[in-house]
Amino acid sequence: MKNATVFLVFTLVLASCGILNNGEPVKQIATIQTNAQCGDCKDRIEEELNFTSGVIYAELDLETKKVEVKFNSKRITVDVIKKTIASIGYNADDVKADETAQAELPACCQPGGHD
Repeated sequence: MKNATVFLVFTLVLASCGILNNGEPVKQIATIQTNAQCGDCKDRIEEELNFTSGVIYAELDLETKKVEVKFNSKRITVDVIKKTIASIGYNADDVKADETAQAELPACCQPGGHD
C-alpha cells in the first residue's frame, strides 16, 4: 500500500510539472524560421500566435527571423503553429505562406518589400 501511495504522489507531481505526455513535456518550445522583415511583421505574427489556443507565448527575433513559441503540446502541435503562421502570409520552416494572405500584407511585409 505504501508503494502505491508513493507512486500516486510521484505521478501527480510529474503531471503538475507538465512532464507526463507520452514521456515528453507538455510545455514545449519550438523555433520556427519565418520570412518576416520588419516590426509590422513581428507584431502581426506575435499577435496571431499569442492569441492562438495552446500557445503560451511567442516572440520573433527580427535579426534571425525566427519565432520562438512556447506551447502546450496537449492543446496544439508544431504543425498547427506553422500552418497558423502560413495562414497570415508568412513562410514557417517548410510550410509556404498562403499566397492570398501574403498578397494582402502591406507592401513592406511582402517578400522583397525591404530590398
